[in-house]
Amino acid sequence: MMNKKGLAILMRTKTRPLSPVSSKLNQMQASLPEGDKVSSQDASLIPRRDFSQVRESMHSAMLTNKTEIVDVALDDFSEGYIFLSPENRYKILLSLSKEYDLNRTQVRELMKQHLDLQLPSDNDHEEEGSLSAFYKIERNLCQALKPMYEVLFERLNTHPGGLKFLSDIRADILRLLEDVNIASLRALDSHLKEKLITWLSPANLELHNITWDDPASLLEKIVAYEAVHPISNLIDLKRRLGIGRRCFGYFHPAIPGEPLIFIEVALMKDVAATIQEVLWDNPPISEHEASCAIFYSISSTQPGLSGVNLGKFLIKRVVEVVKKDMPNICVFATLSPIPGYGQWLLSKLASSEMSGSVFKEKLLKPEEEKALMDASGGSDLGSSVIKVMWNLLTSKNHEWTNSPNLVSALRTPMMRLCARYLMKEKKRGKALDSVANFHLQNGAIIGRLNWMADRSQKGLTQSGGMMVNYIYRLDDIEDSAQAYLNEGHIESSSDFRSYIEDDNGERAD
Repeated sequence: MMNKKGLAILMRTKTRPLSPVSSKLNQMQASLPEGDKVSSQDASLIPRRDFSQVRESMHSAMLTNKTEIVDVALDDFSEGYIFLSPENRYKILLSLSKEYDLNRTQVRELMKQHLDLQLPSDNDHEEEGSLSAFYKIERNLCQALKPMYEVLFERLNTHPGGLKFLSDIRADILRLLEDVNIASLRALDSHLKEKLITWLSPANLELHNITWDDPASLLEKIVAYEAVHPISNLIDLKRRLGIGRRCFGYFHPAIPGEPLIFIEVALMKDVAATIQEVLWDNPPISEHEASCAIFYSISSTQPGLSGVNLGKFLIKRVVEVVKKDMPNICVFATLSPIPGYGQWLLSKLASSEMSGSVFKEKLLKPEEEKALMDASGGSDLGSSVIKVMWNLLTSKNHEWTNSPNLVSALRTPMMRLCARYLMKEKKRGKALDSVANFHLQNGAIIGRLNWMADRSQKGLTQSGGMMVNYIYRLDDIEDSAQAYLNEGHIESSSDFRSYIEDDNGERAD
């Protein structure tokens, strides 16, 4: 029979409210439809705010110095912004980025004054007076280089609910930048991001081991925000918080009851090769028998914190905690998706199929081509082997996975090409795959490729069902991270390197 906590989690509406400005605001915000997508019937129920009033409160929040007036202005701006239409939110952000930027006329004048000063010589007895003039102009220049909207950000950060509100504002900025390329808006985003990085430093965050005993409101957020492997039901949730499993979250005192990011850990005898054994291994082994901690899901809850690498600090902190509490754990690894591989492979196949013989890349080896054509049984008579592979990977409901022969024939080329994708495909000198880049910059190495590790529709679409283990070798984390960040060097296990040692990517003659 379901207990009260289970019933509460099950029945709660999935909401992601902004931090409260008032109880009234909480209630109204909870009723806002996801993503500001409202029907014409619902639109009339949302109390839209007048743009000019919200803009005026924003202006007052920056320029007023009396504490009681500032607090009222910040409340009015926060509450008013939430209930602006999407179009007026964007107008506010554009106004903020352009009209409250730094005063470049003042900056140029101060720079001119600085350049006009005569540098003191080593024997200048007037050195103190000369340097004093430099210091004064430089102080003024530093102040002039701060945009006016920095005042708004800093005041919101110390205002109740303001940090969460700033995160939500940045989420709106990022959405706007997907559609427009405006320099002042990019500068606004960059400035706010740097502020958030400072305010959300590890010293300001609290690590919490999330368990079934936590409030239902918190567990509800874990269900809602899980981004890698959706939590299917209460039994699934309870298993992920039970024996042999851990869930850790980073919290900030200014955003109580809501993790900024959380990570799920499985305690196992060996490094997991499939997500099925992590999620559905029942019962789990006794914790004293475990020697491996497997990080199988990490989820950020705030879109506005994109680019603020809290995950790096969270993983390192969790490693410290687990190592201290369970000395028997000696291996720390992930079981990670490869989200970009499927699309990359399909684009390679399409490019190879369309290219002329001179420029055609030889993706498959002769023995791989023969095995694939034999396994397909001539179902694509007259088609090239590349076309056959394309058709299989894009088949409805991934029908190829139902054929042992096709699964076997695809395994070798797909594992080899996946190793090439992870190891060699780069963007600005770093791994093209977003998850690979995340773990490599944190100091992990590529460990093992796992075939048919995630047979869900999502897993098969993303990577043909493959997953990869990234290994965190505690003594080498910093060296590996620096080698990757400074030189783009990717360290991997000998098992992984074996896939690409003979992968020469030749072009057809």
